[in-house]
Amino acid sequence: MSDENGTPDGPAEPRNAAGVSSGGPAGPAGDPVGAGPRPEPLRFFGTTWLNHDGGPRGYVVRRGAVALGSLVAVVGSCLVLRFAYQGLAIADLGGFVAVLVVVMFAVCSALAFRHTWDGFAKRPDPDRQASLRGLLAVGFVGSLLAYFFRSLTEAPGERLHREEYEAARLQHERRTKRRTGNPSKKRRRR
Repeated sequence: MSDENGTPDGPAEPRNAAGVSSGGPAGPAGDPVGAGPRPEPLRFFGTTWLNHDGGPRGYVVRRGAVALGSLVAVVGSCLVLRFAYQGLAIADLGGFVAVLVVVMFAVCSALAFRHTWDGFAKRPDPDRQASLRGLLAVGFVGSLLAYFFRSLTEAPGERLHREEYEAARLQHERRTKRRTGNPSKKRRRR
């Protein structure tokens, strides 16, 4: 585990002739990533969010794929919910039940959207997350919409991870600064 942000240490990354990891960013003085805190990978993005790495499987392509994928999932989910609503209409359970189901999905989706959106800016409380698991499952459309809208501007959770990574890097730099000279040769005051 990385001391700074609790990410698991993965297998050693391939290094180029200069000894710098080719799969990730270098530290402030060109040190390999292993010399300091490691960025926490994001779902679907890995660590491409750190430097917005390009290439055929880079950051921009992944962001577009995530936005498109979440939008397709929202459309598919809405179709499934429509079929469920039509099943209620065929069952002829009454207008109250139909309105209750629509309101339930709308409220749960709005709450799930807000909870997911807030989770991109700060770490959610694990106990609260566990207690809201059912509500988030019912409001899955809201979570998918939050993921879609956030992926239009950045990788979902990128800002939070970037702030944590920068803070860990600064803390690591402060801890590893060395004094110049030999302290045993220091002149003593009388």
